[in-house]
Amino acid sequence: MPIRVLPPSGAPRVLAAAQLSNSVGDGAYYVSSALYFTRVVGLSPTQIGLGLAVAWGIGSVAGVPLGALADRWGPRAASVLLAVATGAAVASFLFVGSFALFLAAAVVYAVAQCGLAAARQALLAGLVAPAERTDVLAHLQSTLNAGLAVGAALGGLALRYDTAEAYHAVFALDAVSFVLCAAVLLRLPVVARSTAARGDGEPRLAVLRDRPYAVVTLLNAVLLLRMPLLSLAIPLWTVERTDAPGWLVSALFVLNTLAVMVFQVRLARGVTGLVTAARAVRHSGLVMFGSCAVFAVSAARLAPWAAAAVLVIGAALHVVAEMRHSAGSWQIGLALAPARHVGQYQGFYGTGVPVARTLGPLLLTWLLVVGGVPGWLVLGAVFLAASLLMGPAVRWAERSLRPGGVPGTARPSLV
Repeated sequence: MPIRVLPPSGAPRVLAAAQLSNSVGDGAYYVSSALYFTRVVGLSPTQIGLGLAVAWGIGSVAGVPLGALADRWGPRAASVLLAVATGAAVASFLFVGSFALFLAAAVVYAVAQCGLAAARQALLAGLVAPAERTDVLAHLQSTLNAGLAVGAALGGLALRYDTAEAYHAVFALDAVSFVLCAAVLLRLPVVARSTAARGDGEPRLAVLRDRPYAVVTLLNAVLLLRMPLLSLAIPLWTVERTDAPGWLVSALFVLNTLAVMVFQVRLARGVTGLVTAARAVRHSGLVMFGSCAVFAVSAARLAPWAAAAVLVIGAALHVVAEMRHSAGSWQIGLALAPARHVGQYQGFYGTGVPVARTLGPLLLTWLLVVGGVPGWLVLGAVFLAASLLMGPAVRWAERSLRPGGVPGTARPSLV
């Protein structure tokens, strides 16, 4: 069966247009922001790292209440407001001149981003049938990567000129892209907000009492350590531990981006329920273990071309695992969320991303760059264990969820 290049018409295609509009600006921001903050603002790398760690930590906590607000206000209204807030936060970076102002702007940016991610997931859940969500999300991920690639090329121009004006243009582009995203989201139909009253003894943020869902979220956060693996650990490993040429780092990133653009929809096909989603996550863990083993081999005394070939194989396995995990994770996070609390549940489930961004660089640098080959094998075993545990955790969470309601206060035990 042929794979559609575009998502289905209607709401999925509008969601893709919104995704594309802000991902172009984000791509330019990602490749140039570090140099802007160091060369133009005058911050040290330590200050940038500390500020972003604090900001994403706060953002991960804020995602749950903001998701709950999306349930109460309606996900479309919340998505539009948070997209505008994100654009305003990006614009405020243009006026940052000290660490304190940078930290304040970064906190607003991270909080708005985490809330926006939760609200947009709730919006998709309200507009797309459950069996079609993974397919639509796969199209959105492909669209995201396409936009990031275009934006990265634009950001590369700023790096080429390396002037304050060039960096300012990038930040202005990103700010405008979020305003455009908000305008596109307004074209979507209104999704009914949650108006059901809380039951007796039910907490306002029910997800914080949902132990099975918390276990699923924790396991997903572990699997999301693949994110800093590609952006930080593999580049450091390539340069410091192998004889492969340094330019290969960029080639591996391009390989990942293009592979997701081309194959994400195909590899997500067939993930339509919790059983197939758990199977996809399990497969991703097996492939990720193989990827880690291959990366470990690259440290052997190999010729530069041979080391480069091994790294390409490892990166190919990594992106296959990424796409399989993404497909399964999307379905699990949405299918286990009660219908009237999708926003707050997605806000909680989404904490895995900022946690991986905050803790991942430190953990992976220590484990791989310092630990060497044994570190890769340990990391592969961690990925494999988390993926194998996901199936039982999903079944536990599914059993404890009352259809159409919220998790009950009485929970089955893990044993």
